[in-house]
Amino acid sequence: MVARTHFITGAAGLVGQAVANKLVARGDRVIAIDRNSALLPFGNVIACDLKDIHRLYALAEDADLDSVIHCGAYSGPMVARDNPYDLVAVNVMGTANVLELARISRVRRFINCSSVSVYGSTAKGPVREDVHLAPSTVYGATKLAAEALVTAFAREHGVDAASFRLSWVYGPNRSTPCLLGRMLRDALSGKATELPWGSDFYRQYIHADDAADGLIAGLDTKELSTRVFNLTGANYQTLGETAALVRQILPQAQISLGDGPDPGDDAQHEFDISAATEELGYRPSVSLEQGIRRFVASINRENGNSEGV
Repeated sequence: MVARTHFITGAAGLVGQAVANKLVARGDRVIAIDRNSALLPFGNVIACDLKDIHRLYALAEDADLDSVIHCGAYSGPMVARDNPYDLVAVNVMGTANVLELARISRVRRFINCSSVSVYGSTAKGPVREDVHLAPSTVYGATKLAAEALVTAFAREHGVDAASFRLSWVYGPNRSTPCLLGRMLRDALSGKATELPWGSDFYRQYIHADDAADGLIAGLDTKELSTRVFNLTGANYQTLGETAALVRQILPQAQISLGDGPDPGDDAQHEFDISAATEELGYRPSVSLEQGIRRFVASINRENGNSEGV
């Protein structure tokens, strides 16, 4: 495959970093940006705010871009909840800025990271992409607005683009709150995890590597006939069942969950990923058990402990 140059936003984040690592590993080039600069395994991440359209253009100038992979955004309803103005500015106007960059640069493909938060709470599943969308948070609304922009740029300006609705992404590089990560870190440090809710609350996780594989499949496919895809892992289970799996892997884990929903999350049924499977060949390859074991190994390495699980 001929080496291509990809412009990756949010490249220091969980998904953006996984995408960049995979593309560089196969011989492609990346221009990686994030709000803050960083030095990561694939190379340098350049500091650039998505709201700074002139800085975006300067970084992409004369780069002969093949694609834009837009992972940059506030990354969940629990982030910037007290700053909805900036949430809209980054997630909506930031997306518009990057789409305009893609249009001017005449890129081959634009890949947008969206979220299952666009659905709000759902009716009984499997939940397809064409059901009614009713986001319950400003975050979900910004993701839906960004999707609408992506689709409009595709129709009106010929930007070959698609949005991928990611479920709860987990992995060792996640910096924002994650209950699964909390369970593991608490267990490894000898702390108890106690919550008054969650034992019967369903959540569908996706490992960052599976998320990256799905996005890259969308990047690589020759022709897109679909503009929106669900992208999730294979496990749809309650947090109580997830806690039981954590205890199986880490017998010292002390996890106590009460009944009832997560007060900060939507009640969602299992998502249908057949569109991504049939059109892109996407199939999640990291089971929740495998992902947890990898997560634990990474935390142990952070702590200077070489012990495996």
